[in-house]
Amino acid sequence: MKLFAIGAFALASLAAGSAAAQAQAPANPGPVIAGVCVFHNDRLLAQSTAGQSVQAGMQRLVTEVQGELTPYAAALQSEAQRLQQGGQAADPDGSAGRAFQQRAQEAQLLEQTRQQELQYTQQMQIRAIAQAADPILVAVYQERGCGLLLDRSAVYISNPAMDITDLVIQRLNTALPSLSFNRMPVPIQPQQ
Repeated sequence: MKLFAIGAFALASLAAGSAAAQAQAPANPGPVIAGVCVFHNDRLLAQSTAGQSVQAGMQRLVTEVQGELTPYAAALQSEAQRLQQGGQAADPDGSAGRAFQQRAQEAQLLEQTRQQELQYTQQMQIRAIAQAADPILVAVYQERGCGLLLDRSAVYISNPAMDITDLVIQRLNTALPSLSFNRMPVPIQPQQ
């Protein structure tokens, strides 16, 4: 099922920052440039307690959805085998085949709906973290006297002394220790 791949991708994208975050800095990182700061948002999502709770919560939701969809897939597979083995005698007028196609389409629609719900839920949780982190990031930017804030994903190497990510994570952990959530329905978009 596509859902397994999407769920795995969602979790991998959240956790991707942790591998990058653990990369070692060069032995001689160069001078500290006054007024220039670096921030790594992926590391914030991977290492903050709120980000980790989103990873765990999304993993829980993916497992729940897999548990919901697996019986549909198993029933459809059994029915397809039965129809295939029975041949024309099992479905002389084709009604069983049409009913099977209808149930398969319904299962596919349910899977697509659950995928969209998982993606939307993840987006909303990341948005909640961003809303909590933004004022912290601005405060640290001002405290450190930054005149320029660079996104770490756009910088190949920088002096670790210019990186404000750890301080932002520390304060975010205090302000937003975790997130608790359930799967969210995707809002209906108005037709144009």
